[in-house]
Amino acid sequence: MRRSLAALLLVLATATAAPAAAATPPRPEPAPLAASPVQVYGAWHCGNDYCTWATPRTVAEFDAQNHWIVDRGDGRPSVNLVVLSFVDPLDLLHATTDATTLDGVPRGMTAEIVQYLTARGIRVMLSLGGITYTDAWDAALTENPTLLGQRAAAVATRLGVGIEIDYEQNTGPNLAGLQSFIDAYRAVHPYDATGARPEARLTIDVAAGDRWLIDLNRKATADWLRTDRPVLDYANAMVPARPASASTSQASWQEHLDGKAQYSPPVPPLAPAKLTGSVYLAYGGRPLPECVDYATSVQKAAAPYVRGVAPNGAGSTPGLLGFMFWAAERPSTRGIGTVPPNTCERGAGAGASALAVPVPMPALRQS
Repeated sequence: MRRSLAALLLVLATATAAPAAAATPPRPEPAPLAASPVQVYGAWHCGNDYCTWATPRTVAEFDAQNHWIVDRGDGRPSVNLVVLSFVDPLDLLHATTDATTLDGVPRGMTAEIVQYLTARGIRVMLSLGGITYTDAWDAALTENPTLLGQRAAAVATRLGVGIEIDYEQNTGPNLAGLQSFIDAYRAVHPYDATGARPEARLTIDVAAGDRWLIDLNRKATADWLRTDRPVLDYANAMVPARPASASTSQASWQEHLDGKAQYSPPVPPLAPAKLTGSVYLAYGGRPLPECVDYATSVQKAAAPYVRGVAPNGAGSTPGLLGFMFWAAERPSTRGIGTVPPNTCERGAGAGASALAVPVPMPALRQS
């Protein structure tokens, strides 16, 4: 009986004792952000005379040299954006008319060439500046930046194009003047998140990474490329001095997303949705895989990063907006361009298919 009572008491004690604390389950890892589609897949275009566009061209002749742009081999365009490069800012300010320029715009940048592209769903922009015209930018911004912005807006209206700011002044850029230019342009063509109005598209070029054009990049990132109050649509991280690998390119682009807290003043981080990364089509006398062999190209190797890189202090969605290519036709007096037989259907064109690039360009991600 004693043994039975003791056993019973033990059972009761065990049943009424406080249960042991359950082990804390491991905290789940945050779900990775889904990759974003490539939205911008464009090419700067230097015409047939090394980026001056000084001579009018027939549509037939332009097509013979550039058909790959509008047909990747199956009737679909190879890109969804072409940026005609370059317009001299001082000529535009003065509405210059001479042998190579008409009302401030190079004579080769005609409505017919623009319509050849836009009729196939390709967005068109004019690039204002470039490294050759850095002094012209300085002079124009000093003389009358508001009138320059108004004249850029008028050209955009007349041709149905957007405008790209390519101001490559590394030392003491006239940021107050550039602000006045942007204000004047936006007074005519306000920011349009839908992208429905081509002339409302206003972008800016920055260096491949954060260590050149620092003042310009800081101002653009802090004031013009914010997702909460956007002024410019996005920035292009330009190509470096020479072609780079995917890993090197990604490291440069990441500098924009990270910002530079150690700089004085610091450079804030940029939202991935406000940046494109750029690669070369041809260099040093030969076409690159970016033009002729997508399977071995930088854009293929970098595509997972471009589509999936996470925000790091700015923005909420992953992935850069896409890729830009430097440059179609003949950007240099040295070497070759993208004219036959070195056309880019198998590089940029194949990439457009592999990456499911939308043509026409859709409304861009805003955050």
